Amino acid sequence: MNIKPLADRVLVLPAPAEEKVGGIIIPDTAKEKPLCGTIVAAGNGTKDEKMILKEGDKVLYGKYSGTELEFEGEKYLMMRQSDVLAIVE
Repeated sequence: MNIKPLADRVLVLPAPAEEKVGGIIIPDTAKEKPLCGTIVAAGNGTKDEKMILKEGDKVLYGKYSGTELEFEGEKYLMMRQSDVLAIVE
């Protein structure tokens, strides 16, 4: 990974959106935005708040959290550590 988030930011690879529900194929425009993903890179934290998230953590985040970006054909979300709601174990 060539992207290194700064301060208290993390780079999240969102889980794939639901493609099919009970045999019905959902078009791209109607798919729900995924609310979970995997952290692929994390910053070092700030002097006031240390980074508790690390690469490989599966996390849940809010519906409108983060900034979408695309790198080498893959879509990611960049968000602050405080936008992450929970770690899934």
